[in-house]
Amino acid sequence: MEREELFHEIDEAIAGNEKALETVILSVQDLVFNLSLRMLGTLSDAEDATQEILLKVVTHLSSFRKESAFSTWVFRIAVNHLKDYKKHMFASQTLSFEYYAHDIEHPQVREIPDMSQNVEKSLLADELKMSCTNVMLQCLDSDSRCIFILGTMFHIDSRIAGEILQITPVAYRQKLSRTRKKVAEFLKTYCGEYGNGNCHCINRSDYAILTQRLHPQNLEYTSSLESNQTLLDVKNAMEEIDTFAEQFKFLKLYQSPQKTKQFVKQLLQSTQITTIQNTHLEEVS
Repeated sequence: MEREELFHEIDEAIAGNEKALETVILSVQDLVFNLSLRMLGTLSDAEDATQEILLKVVTHLSSFRKESAFSTWVFRIAVNHLKDYKKHMFASQTLSFEYYAHDIEHPQVREIPDMSQNVEKSLLADELKMSCTNVMLQCLDSDSRCIFILGTMFHIDSRIAGEILQITPVAYRQKLSRTRKKVAEFLKTYCGEYGNGNCHCINRSDYAILTQRLHPQNLEYTSSLESNQTLLDVKNAMEEIDTFAEQFKFLKLYQSPQKTKQFVKQLLQSTQITTIQNTHLEEVS
């Protein structure tokens, strides 16, 4: 959707047009979910955070001044919400690359029977790979993780990213380059899927099922993959900050889960649209 067209829909939504509000929310729904998923590490936590962020977007819509792209404004709301988010699984389970490396070097995968439940091993490996890489990002501190995701997954250029994070473009580029290098070196050393390491997801899938990290009859990541890559529309031109960009192919895009879609439907049918109208009237009076 063109910028002017989206701005018109926002004006209509603020004025009380429910269909326009739906268009506006759906334009950023997957963006918010993907950012939440990478920041928090699990689908369930990402679902909850996405709902909270979308509610903030709806109730603060009248404060959008059109001084930047709408996606930039939404990113700013989402980042501020997620960086201090304390309700997710890893908020109390601090991870580190050292911890992850130890787990890889001392795998508990011996003498476990086939637990694939007649699901192809390659599918289980792909599912575990997607889950593992999300958790791996939790080894970064929240600031570094946010910078890595914005720069490597969403390809946001340094000027806009600096605006979102309230840092200078130079500082953003420097931190992004350092973080990419750190992640790339870890993958190269330990991961057999994206580097030269000995860890292969297909060899760890039975153990992951045993410990309930993987559920053969419910491959959530696989079913949520965004096949047509519509989120590419929100990306800006990629800056050549370093040589590591091609190594992060695991940053796939996902569709918002059904739970989030249902929340949006209920939100649009609730009194929130009245809240937007009342807020707008207070601001212009």
